[in-house]
Amino acid sequence: MVAGGRSLTEAMSPVVVRPRWSGLPPPRHSAALPVAGVVARVSFSYRSFPQQSRFRIPNPKPIPSPIKQTPPRTQRQGSPFEVRPPADRPLPLRRAPPMAAAGHEAARPALTRSASIDRIPAEARRILHRLAGELWGADVDPAALAVSQLRGALTNEVFRVTWPGGEGDPRKVLVRIYGQGVEVFFDRADEVRTFECMSLHGQGPRLLGRFPQGRVEEFINARTLSAPDLRDQEISALVARKLREFHELDMPGPKDVSLWQRLRRWLEEARGRCSADEVREFHLETLGDEIAELEKALSGVDQRVVFCHNDLQYGNIMIYEETRQVTLIDYEYASFNPVAFDIANHFCEMAADYHTATPHVMDFTKYPDMDEQRRFVNTYLSSSGENPSDTEVETLLGSIAKYTLASHLFWGLWGIVSGHVNKNIDFEYREYARQRFEQYWQTKPRILLKACDLTS
Repeated sequence: MVAGGRSLTEAMSPVVVRPRWSGLPPPRHSAALPVAGVVARVSFSYRSFPQQSRFRIPNPKPIPSPIKQTPPRTQRQGSPFEVRPPADRPLPLRRAPPMAAAGHEAARPALTRSASIDRIPAEARRILHRLAGELWGADVDPAALAVSQLRGALTNEVFRVTWPGGEGDPRKVLVRIYGQGVEVFFDRADEVRTFECMSLHGQGPRLLGRFPQGRVEEFINARTLSAPDLRDQEISALVARKLREFHELDMPGPKDVSLWQRLRRWLEEARGRCSADEVREFHLETLGDEIAELEKALSGVDQRVVFCHNDLQYGNIMIYEETRQVTLIDYEYASFNPVAFDIANHFCEMAADYHTATPHVMDFTKYPDMDEQRRFVNTYLSSSGENPSDTEVETLLGSIAKYTLASHLFWGLWGIVSGHVNKNIDFEYREYARQRFEQYWQTKPRILLKACDLTS
């Protein structure tokens, strides 16, 4: 999705939102989010965003009034995670220093310098400074700031920010700094609205604050999956069930397939940025015909269109070890698309390991075999309580195979454009693109020929 022409000033103003939990417990319920704005109050009716946006939240729930009496710390039923009182309820705070209470910035302790602190913009540091006091009170020293960059992010820079908390409990948030030029792939304002809408549905982390170059998010106290985890039968089944739940979310916006329009826009971006040699090398002059041919080949397929994640790599999946619950994060590329495309993209990601010395290298021998694919699809289809027939399973498997071709074009074009616009992340985008296109050309004859045989 290319960047829209609208201004992001209003959408990206430095607003701090208080989360309900100090750490995210596994089972999350959809509820209105209590907020406290540093600049302005955020309403989930999205009145603070441009009215021409295609995103609308139907009948948002009213924000509940705060409860006057602070409940004791307790355990959520069935969860090993401690649930703290919501941040909008009164908390027993220690008395703040007089100068800080009076609002004198100079009296506040300076942020401790660490290896990555210079990568955090000043606006984000001010939000972090306020969060330390507003979320955890004088119980936390705002100056005891530790910043570490998380590996594996290919679109943005992601940092974990930690303060030591009371009784040895570390308090963490996540700072996401948007990659350079990535607005050519999606509208950032739409992506922020998707993020907030997901929060309303009880999915993923909560938004804590926004600044022009990025945002501050709730830190999820769960483990990010690794590449081998995707091959684990138990974890794969958990992912399949979670993906079905994700696909059944009632998300706003037109329920139209975005894949083909997005591919054409990215192709134009690639042609406009590449040299003549690159255009010839990657066959960009004829790639429009490939997109049209693929769209025609898949247009007759009976497919269900849902709100898809579109980037279900292992780094965007987190698991709570004690409860074995899974959550999906990072919705930048999310949009309405066929179910088969989302699953095909997930299968292709099993060939990647972004935490090696050569993170751009794909090993397509690790693409799941038919038994693995069939188990995943069976779990996906049956997770709603239905008993899928063999025909349903085989039909979806056939569609998934064809949509792997679309996935290769999708990320091949992404790699070409990213190599030109995203200079702040160390990743061999061009070589990654080359592998995806090579896989497209190698598998296209077999996949489309098989599809023709099945329909003849």
